[in-house]
Amino acid sequence: MADATGSVAGPLVLFAVVSLAPSALFWCALKVPVLVHWVVDRRRARLASADPPVERLSADLRRVHRLLAAYPPGTPAARRLGTRQAYDELLTTACREVGVAHCLDSVPEGLDRDLERLRVEESLRHEGLAVP
Repeated sequence: MADATGSVAGPLVLFAVVSLAPSALFWCALKVPVLVHWVVDRRRARLASADPPVERLSADLRRVHRLLAAYPPGTPAARRLGTRQAYDELLTTACREVGVAHCLDSVPEGLDRDLERLRVEESLRHEGLAVP
């Protein structure tokens, strides 16, 4: 069964389309709603992120920094460490929101971490976030 030019390819392509089209349509009917729900859920999750607004982050950073700087010399080490960790966590969240790279998670406590903290603060200032 050839067409007017004598080619068999035309009818074979038509047969393949007619044979596969119903299966493809049913597959799409099953998978498209799942895909739509996935896209909507991702968009909803992105819009309702757990991170606070940048203005609140900036205010929290200033508040915790003032608290850390105002500790008197006899303050327990555990309180200082906890406040520094809270400050580092706020810096990490601010970096994620603004898009600044940081190494606060991987640098051990000490001089290197203090330098990284200063670098991150300066990078955030450069991006327009008001940090101390």
